[in-house]
Amino acid sequence: MTDWLYRYPSLYSGILLKRYKRFFADVQLVSGEVVTAHCPNTGPMTGVSTVGSPVQLSQSNNPNRKLAYTLELIQVQDQEPTWVGVNTALPNRIVKIALEKYLFPQLSGYTQVKGEVVYGKEKKSRIDFYLTGSDEQRPIYVEVKNTTWTQGNLALFPDTETTRGQKHLRELMDVLPQSRAVMLYFINRGDCSEFAPGDSTDPVYGQLLREAIQKGLEVLPCRFDISPEGIRYLGLAELKI
Repeated sequence: MTDWLYRYPSLYSGILLKRYKRFFADVQLVSGEVVTAHCPNTGPMTGVSTVGSPVQLSQSNNPNRKLAYTLELIQVQDQEPTWVGVNTALPNRIVKIALEKYLFPQLSGYTQVKGEVVYGKEKKSRIDFYLTGSDEQRPIYVEVKNTTWTQGNLALFPDTETTRGQKHLRELMDVLPQSRAVMLYFINRGDCSEFAPGDSTDPVYGQLLREAIQKGLEVLPCRFDISPEGIRYLGLAELKI
């Protein structure tokens, strides 16, 4: 198993009482105290945000924050107890570290990693990562999508209709074949060995993904082991298209 890509700060254990208004989660700590934590995941968190689930919170020492705690992990009880990362601010940070370590053999030859580069026909979108190498090599556009929804050992994205995600696929198709285009699915739990588009929630996204693959889009469904200690890279899940 690879080394830690990310180590969590000291976390606080608790039980999820409820999640509401997308950004809030009430949690009962081990001490019995009930706190309201910031939920840094605006999606539905399908199959993850179950009341009564064990959770892990981080605490900020910033006195200006309205909510001192942040919801970091939820433990799901699917095939076996599994920690799921729910802080959507982390995947891009971790992928950047992995790119700087040249951890993905499927992406090779680049010498520079830039984040949040403007692209698209209207120049109104930002790609998560733009990789460049020698003049002879095509640049690589990399979009990262956090993935937590599963059916058994099959990870699925998206867990709701995403017009923004559809737009990203169309824009990635536009850069082909002059550049390489990569959709990197950050599977934020270690219990999945396969990946597929979430056709039942967004059939348009699934259709666009298959069209993009035919045009040359590369898909990297990246598996990560998540625990209260930290995050490790496990390799790729099998793509089921």
